[in-house]
Amino acid sequence: MIWTDKKIGLALGGGGARGLAHIGVLRVFEEEEIPINILVGTSIGALVGGAHACGIGPAEMEKKVEEYLNSPEFQSSAVKAVAEEVTHERKEMNLPQKIQSYLKNRFLLAQAMFRPGILSQEDFQSIINYFIPDIQIQETQIPFRAVATDLMSGEQIVFSEGSLRQAVTASCAVPGAIEPLKEGERLLSDGGIICLVPSTVARKEGADIVIAVAVDRDICSEEEFQTAKDVYLRASDITSHYLANHELMEADVVIRPHVGDLHWSDFSHAKDLIQEGEKATRENLENIRDAMPGIKKWFTLKQILKPLRN
Repeated sequence: MIWTDKKIGLALGGGGARGLAHIGVLRVFEEEEIPINILVGTSIGALVGGAHACGIGPAEMEKKVEEYLNSPEFQSSAVKAVAEEVTHERKEMNLPQKIQSYLKNRFLLAQAMFRPGILSQEDFQSIINYFIPDIQIQETQIPFRAVATDLMSGEQIVFSEGSLRQAVTASCAVPGAIEPLKEGERLLSDGGIICLVPSTVARKEGADIVIAVAVDRDICSEEEFQTAKDVYLRASDITSHYLANHELMEADVVIRPHVGDLHWSDFSHAKDLIQEGEKATRENLENIRDAMPGIKKWFTLKQILKPLRN
């Protein structure tokens, strides 16, 4: 274990499927024995962070992801349907595929017109329950915080106590896709609405050194924006990019896995995303060492002792 008298906070950002890269980040932290004194997550970052805070290691997490993505439950889910629709929009289709895509698109649109989310809280809860144990936030092995947004007041909500599952569910409720969570007078939705990478939260919760992981989409684009939907989504991406950069100013080290412009619902590149998270973290090890007092001596000693361990 690395010795330092400074508290290290890891802030895991939102980005849907792109957030699977967080697993690769945690793998390197585990292998290099870099401690985490406070773990904060937004959206998918809350899901991965919450699971890890409970003691689920990167290897077990990757296995659970693979099993879930291959399960009948996911294969028939609304999230998978959204991903297929996006994929069809980006490639040439034959007539049967166009008809199928048209019908799916109209079905999803009809759901969105009459419900607060394409995926209900009941359906989404089963996903959360698969990865997150039924415990209180105060019971996690690593101190953990989940970030959500109250749609009623517009305020940022930071969960530090209460049901871990409920906190993660609220943080992951992607607007329009997943129904917001009703909690008293509050209507809770994705933390990424106002806090895509929770660096400031990690700092406020006592972290002396903040390491942030951003998995937002690449800001540069060569796509043609032909419809109002295209323009709206592009504007949303740009807003998210600048919000994330504002948050990242609070971080001592920023890890940016190469996730491209992958859509939030596209989980088909899980293994590649995990590898990208691992690669980006290894590329930032020197920056992490520089940010942490005493860590350079630890890494030197670790290299000396490595042959003895083997």
